[in-house]
Amino acid sequence: MKRGKKYQESSKIVDKFKLYEPSEAMELVQKTAKAKFDETVEAHIRLGVDSRHADQQVRGAVVLPHGTGKKVRVLVFAKGEKAKEAEQAGAEYVGAEELVTKIQGENWFEFDVVVATPDMMGVVGRLGKVLGPKGLMPNPKAGTVTMDVAKSIADIKAGKIEYRLDKTNIIHCPIGKASFGTEKLVDNFRTLMSAIIKAKPAAAKGQYLKSVVVTSTMGPGIKVNPLKVAE
Repeated sequence: MKRGKKYQESSKIVDKFKLYEPSEAMELVQKTAKAKFDETVEAHIRLGVDSRHADQQVRGAVVLPHGTGKKVRVLVFAKGEKAKEAEQAGAEYVGAEELVTKIQGENWFEFDVVVATPDMMGVVGRLGKVLGPKGLMPNPKAGTVTMDVAKSIADIKAGKIEYRLDKTNIIHCPIGKASFGTEKLVDNFRTLMSAIIKAKPAAAKGQYLKSVVVTSTMGPGIKVNPLKVAE
């Protein structure tokens, strides 16, 4: 695969074989973010579990102390007082069956997170095939199926992110923007890693954190020492 000049320049300052300390990695990821826009910094964590087994799933949500730097658009499925509550809490879109029709009929996805009250899950379930693959299906473990829609929206706007294992046993999560600076990126990174470590399934055997890599949107991967991530 042919890489651009900026990527190749960034790759020269990254030691492919070194396992960096978290603070070193965050300093380096900022230096390798050479695009003209404020690149997102992502963490990619490979776990020693098997996602094919229900008792080895790793999924949850965590509020990053400094947010993600991204404006998050929230869609809420609710009726009556809960719908009013969602609107007052700052949700961009609030509704019920009409939102299902809009999503199905217009292939409309102008939102980043979906929250629903439990009584609306029968309606939302009709969207499982389109929301599921995009990671947008509301889930009680992530706090997006709840009667306390105001708190859920506030947490999301404050920087709450969902982490979940993919089919290759890797978790992919944003941890901020390159402009955040080292200290904020390290804080966010450690908060995420602490949540993932606490979520270790009882059925997981052997080494849990197989590899940890951080990267900017357009930059090369930087390996982080798995033994140092929770310190």
